Amino acid sequence: MKKTQYSLLAISIALASQVHAAGFQVVEHSASGLGRAFSGAGAVGDNASEMSANAASMMLFDKKQFSGAASWIEPEIDVKNNTLGDSADDVAPSHFVPALYYVNPINDKWAWGIGMYTDYGVSTDYPSDFLAGAASGHTSLTTFKFNPNIAYRINDQFSIGAGFDLVYAKAELKRTVGALAPSIPGTTPSSTLIKMEGDTFGYGWNVGALYEINENNRFSASYKSAVKLKFEDGDFTDGTGALTGQPGSTNDADLDIELPDIVILSGFHQLNNQWAVHYSWQWTNYSKFSELTATGDACIVTSGTCFNKKEDYSDNQRWSIGTTYQPTDSLILRAGFAYDEQAGKATLSIPDTDRYWYTAGMTYLWTEDLSLDAGFAYIDGKSGNFSEELVQGNPATTNNFNSSGPAYIGSVQLNYTF
Repeated sequence: MKKTQYSLLAISIALASQVHAAGFQVVEHSASGLGRAFSGAGAVGDNASEMSANAASMMLFDKKQFSGAASWIEPEIDVKNNTLGDSADDVAPSHFVPALYYVNPINDKWAWGIGMYTDYGVSTDYPSDFLAGAASGHTSLTTFKFNPNIAYRINDQFSIGAGFDLVYAKAELKRTVGALAPSIPGTTPSSTLIKMEGDTFGYGWNVGALYEINENNRFSASYKSAVKLKFEDGDFTDGTGALTGQPGSTNDADLDIELPDIVILSGFHQLNNQWAVHYSWQWTNYSKFSELTATGDACIVTSGTCFNKKEDYSDNQRWSIGTTYQPTDSLILRAGFAYDEQAGKATLSIPDTDRYWYTAGMTYLWTEDLSLDAGFAYIDGKSGNFSEELVQGNPATTNNFNSSGPAYIGSVQLNYTF
């Protein structure tokens, strides 16, 4: 597979619907975090997974620790075409999301660690004969981040951390003719309109700071940079020849795409031996997505433009609050709530909406060094109506849609200190 195969692919993919978080973001970094709706991320310091929110949190550990988490995402999103009358159920497939972390304190001043997780990903899969196939079809984006970090304690209250991001991305995109079939000789609604697939690498960085008022109260601030994905000389397949004049041909195409940067601010307060409260605010720079364009010399019918999609995005904010309760020496209970505001105007590829997270979780301290976490989330996404042109720039092809449905997330995690 050639890299830009994924280019176009990544655009539709990167802008495809993320059912459980705004835009195409993935926040499922740990089971412990899920149980508290990721409130206090980077400030709680309960296990090594905290480095996914703030590298400086590694200074909260005085021993080496490994954490491994596995999350299962089960969306139930249905889309109905109010104009043409057909519908698509469960358009977002189930997904498994892994994450691994390791923290290694060097001394009282320094620590290093490695995280392997993801911040972005998406998958939607409409029936091949869905009449709005030209704007829906099949879309998937999988990313995985390799993230080495280092942290330094400046004094008893203030620590800083930084890291490097190596992001691997794999994507696939297919669009079908759908309701356009009567105007394209020799096709049916299930015929392929365009098809793309591929993989590539991108690079980024992260910085963080941790301020400890005392051992029971601390604040976290972190920044994750944007990640640029460049695709050159990749494959673009034109199923009908509408763009190249050659039905079924595969040609080169180029595209650049940028995954947005993220800011996270959090607080943690241990009220007594049993109770703690924590909260977070997260900002994602989605407003940079205004248009996605792929180009190639073979797309002569459209003057070198192989793919173009205008987007209407605003910066997204996510607020979360939660509590931790420890009734016994071996059991810790968690609960949380989050409001994740809509990032972009809803489309078939991005049926985005405001989301409300209701979460619960627990930790069982098996031994002094081994603990097991579990978390569960119910995500209530508001149902809504939206309209979209099946052929962009052609108002006559506008259809009206309705999307609705919740999502469920379950996660388990193992932590070992040595």
